[in-house]
Amino acid sequence: MPTLPSLINMMTQLIASPSISCSQAHWDQSNKGVIQLLESWLSSQGFQCEVMPVPDHLGKFNLIATLGTGDGGLVLAGHTDTVPYDKGRWKSDPFTLEEREQKLYGLGSCDMKGFFAIVLDTIHQMQLADLKQPLIILATADEESSMSGARALVEQNKAEQNKIKARYALIGEPTSLTPIYAHKGIMMERIQITGQAGHSSNPSLGNNALDAMHAVMTELMLFRQDLKKNYRDASFVIDYPTMNFGCIHGGDNPNRICGHCELEFDLRALPGMSNQALMAEIAGILPSIEEKTGTIIQLNSLFPDVPSFYTPVESDIIKACEALTKRQASTVAFATEGSFLNQMGMETLILGPGSIDQAHQPNEFMALDQIKPMQQVIRGLIERFCLQTNVQRNEDQRA
Repeated sequence: MPTLPSLINMMTQLIASPSISCSQAHWDQSNKGVIQLLESWLSSQGFQCEVMPVPDHLGKFNLIATLGTGDGGLVLAGHTDTVPYDKGRWKSDPFTLEEREQKLYGLGSCDMKGFFAIVLDTIHQMQLADLKQPLIILATADEESSMSGARALVEQNKAEQNKIKARYALIGEPTSLTPIYAHKGIMMERIQITGQAGHSSNPSLGNNALDAMHAVMTELMLFRQDLKKNYRDASFVIDYPTMNFGCIHGGDNPNRICGHCELEFDLRALPGMSNQALMAEIAGILPSIEEKTGTIIQLNSLFPDVPSFYTPVESDIIKACEALTKRQASTVAFATEGSFLNQMGMETLILGPGSIDQAHQPNEFMALDQIKPMQQVIRGLIERFCLQTNVQRNEDQRA
């Protein structure tokens, strides 16, 4: 079998291929270069690779690489895009991997191009000629913005009757090697209020959109208090749903009645809560304010929502990763593609090298001491879920 580049060389090439995803068009880039690198390396190792364009997202691609056959097995998944970077705040070129003080610096080093290099290096060292269940490497587009890659996979999986049939999945997001079984969902919403401008000397000449927004925010704060009172989950550090008023814009001059006002906010729901039900409750608050203030109020999503993620802690893959890392599974505040993989029928956990504290920051890095422990986890999962039969796994569990 052909030799792969070294782990550091692969990581260098992945980071050198820019693949920023962003809601702002001047930042947004294709991930094709990263997908092509992964496809070439995985094909050389015997994987059957399918590169899939993401519908309605020009230049965006997913990759499904499969070794072995069957309906079970293991998915090792990650996203190929990065966030934008802060120009002038990096000590080195973000697209050039640089080692300093036992750390590997570069955009995507821990979030999460480095994970793919670690996976490839690990499987290259293993004997995988006699797989009992398939091993699948999944690389997605646009996780950092719309999650369009993962959403497309869910739809394609439905259309093609379970295109990916693995039972277990690991997403290698940076968790400092701690297994993660749950995170909150997230919605980002905008409320737009259209009133009637007029001369401020006579309030009857218009309908003040800022006054109406004050009423809206008052009701939303009461709604937020009710959420905090009625929903709790002690497994989270912030153990209640949160709503953050992120930005507000309105009016243009002190001596004009404000004719237009916008509020943007996010809402992070606990596992078990419905994003759609929450939005319906918020929408139900607005008509009475609209009527009282003589304004037009619209509620719209800035991005499609991300459902909360939860895999039972009794799941085989959670227990396996707790044993391999010697760490108890926990929860995180940030969102991932985990809920989408769960929708595809996979018992999923989040576990990867590097810290979320370094992700999305200038001078992003992965500490070198994270690599070997992550390889041990990957090796252990492949041995358990791809190289053993169901009977062998059951015997190991009983032992």
